[in-house]
Amino acid sequence: MAPDRGDLRGRDEQRGAGEPKVLGGSEEPKVGSDAGEPKVVWQPGAADHDRANLARFAAFLSSEVGVELSRWEQLREFSITRLADFWESVRRFYALDLHEPHSAVLEGQMPQCRWFPGGECNYAEEILSRAHRDAPAIIALDESAQPVAISIESLEGDVGALAAALTDLGVQAGDRVAGYLPNIPEAVIALLATASIGAIWSSCAPDFGPQSVIDRFAQIEPKVLIGVDGYLYAGRSHDRRTVLAEIERAVPSIQATIVVELLGGGEGALHSPSALRFAEITREPKQPRFKRLPFQHPLWILFSSGTTGLPKGILHSHGGILLEHLKALGLCLDLRPEDRYFFHSSTSWMAWNYLVGGLLHGASIVLYNGSPTHPDAGALWRLASQTEASVLGLGSAYVSGSQKAGLTLPAHRSLRILIPTGSPLPPSGWQWLARELEEAVRIDSILGGTDVCTAFFGGSPLLPVWEGEISARWLGVDAHAYGEQGEERIGEVGEFVIEQPMPSMPIALWGDEDGSRYRDTYFSMFPSVWRQGDWITITDRGSIIPSGRSDATLNRAGVRIGSAEIYAVVETIDGVQDSLVVGVELPDGEYYMPLFLTTKEGVSLDDQLRTTISALLRAKLSPRHVPDEIVHAPFIPRTLTGKKVEVPIKRILSGEPPERALVAGSVDRPEAIEWFVAFAKRRLPNTEQRGSGPQGSGPQGSGPQGSGPQGSRSRGPGSRGPGSQASRPTRSGSQR
Repeated sequence: MAPDRGDLRGRDEQRGAGEPKVLGGSEEPKVGSDAGEPKVVWQPGAADHDRANLARFAAFLSSEVGVELSRWEQLREFSITRLADFWESVRRFYALDLHEPHSAVLEGQMPQCRWFPGGECNYAEEILSRAHRDAPAIIALDESAQPVAISIESLEGDVGALAAALTDLGVQAGDRVAGYLPNIPEAVIALLATASIGAIWSSCAPDFGPQSVIDRFAQIEPKVLIGVDGYLYAGRSHDRRTVLAEIERAVPSIQATIVVELLGGGEGALHSPSALRFAEITREPKQPRFKRLPFQHPLWILFSSGTTGLPKGILHSHGGILLEHLKALGLCLDLRPEDRYFFHSSTSWMAWNYLVGGLLHGASIVLYNGSPTHPDAGALWRLASQTEASVLGLGSAYVSGSQKAGLTLPAHRSLRILIPTGSPLPPSGWQWLARELEEAVRIDSILGGTDVCTAFFGGSPLLPVWEGEISARWLGVDAHAYGEQGEERIGEVGEFVIEQPMPSMPIALWGDEDGSRYRDTYFSMFPSVWRQGDWITITDRGSIIPSGRSDATLNRAGVRIGSAEIYAVVETIDGVQDSLVVGVELPDGEYYMPLFLTTKEGVSLDDQLRTTISALLRAKLSPRHVPDEIVHAPFIPRTLTGKKVEVPIKRILSGEPPERALVAGSVDRPEAIEWFVAFAKRRLPNTEQRGSGPQGSGPQGSGPQGSGPQGSRSRGPGSRGPGSQASRPTRSGSQR
């Protein structure tokens, strides 16, 4: 049955005839451009406030801590000015038993700090003890089958059986277990079984090629590999038995391989006679036993995309992830026991781990192993409706693709929260969602990171949602936008930094014995302040506008431009399918900013389309946003987790050999990289002289719409993001 949406509808009637109830700020937000603000696409009502988990948390703070907080900004201020009190309150509110007395909530400062020293817990124990007993724990489906409901009792029995088998294979606390698995229940079982005995989990999706998997797993030296014989995607079977054999040969630490047979084939169909069958191991259910572990004991290793070097192995802790996912999913996203939580993800993306965290709140999680666009562009929307998902997460690129395909969405009677993420959603995508979805659905874009396995920014049942913006900095996230000298910026693009620690910040990077890589990755720009590597604007309303990765920032004549600004305009133009923009500092001091794009079938990139693109960028953004050249590319390369490959393309156009610019196998279409290499050789020989571009790329400077006077290229300082100083001056009020 769909969850009861009850009084989520008819918000105007719920408020009554009196004054509007203040929920998120000092007054009810004005709607539309008359107030100098973007359009409000979702507005909370009294019922949203009253039913929110935050309302119960505020009551807890009143009775147990003695603070009266009812509005979002009050709660957020408490969460960052009284950091230890806040996180201890979250622990107590969610009854997270640490079994042993902890000597403090937090010891030390970034980058060296410890949470809840002395406390003990186990991620798998908490997941299984909190899951719903009267609703499915997991709803699983693929392209060929109807949804399959899995109870918590079944999940527990499989976890216990696999954990016992891992122990029999010699796996101990601290050993690694690696998964080469799609988004299927066996992946969740394997994660929980590994965590239950204190071993460390890591996974790659089977759409990763062998070298990409080996680059990751060889670093962490797993003792056991749990892999799949193949999978079904876009209507085709993909056999992975030879890949399993290749991984085994390349990673000598693997002592045993357990195979999930999705494709099957009968006896003797496994890649190796010594391989074990997952189904046989879990045939007889067993009650799981949980090893009590220090709060900061490593839980899993997530990997960075690895486009510009060997992927970083990011270690998160049992306690840090538990506390963060209790807070983020429960207090901020507002996940509830009656929810069905569907986040379309692969096991290589942190969104999958974030999805599993839904079990902490008693929600049923929906796992989909398949293409979102098979047999047609609307497949994922239909599956969400079919499974009665109430909270749906999906890539912004899929939303944009749905809009461009002209889809009419099916009825989503259960849906209350939609989460577009992975990249900034362009305004046209927001407008399309607002038209297609019922007013009761909160369109709740989030911005998160693999580094912390959570969201930094998102919406709230207490706050309105403005078109094109993320509603707020989430609780416990002391986020700011910094300028060049470490000064705080409001209403201007700045470097996204965090001034105080979060429990789910990495406990280490794998193999980084002295912590130097950790410090260089997050603290080299501003010592003692975490730099995430994104550009954001924090508005005077407290909302967030993401502008893309700061290391791919465009810089023309000293004016810094986020690539997301350009995509938000270009990808709304009829006929444009996808785009990528980079800025290249050339040896002669010039700055070259080409825009690459793909077009829809039957559309050619001609002078008229180039003129349209340039004119819109000039009118909507500025003349500096107009590219030097608009080039048709056969593909726009993305990482295997769906992000545009901006930095490696910039490095290739700067003259760097492709083998140094990115790691082979880290992108979805290697042939696209080959095209960019060939383009760089033709268009920028020796990165000094630029002749005419490849056929169809247009004249130098994009003709009459070139950026700057007479289509000339801008000259200016090199691209340096805000805060490129080695250290930041002390800011008034920044030290707590």
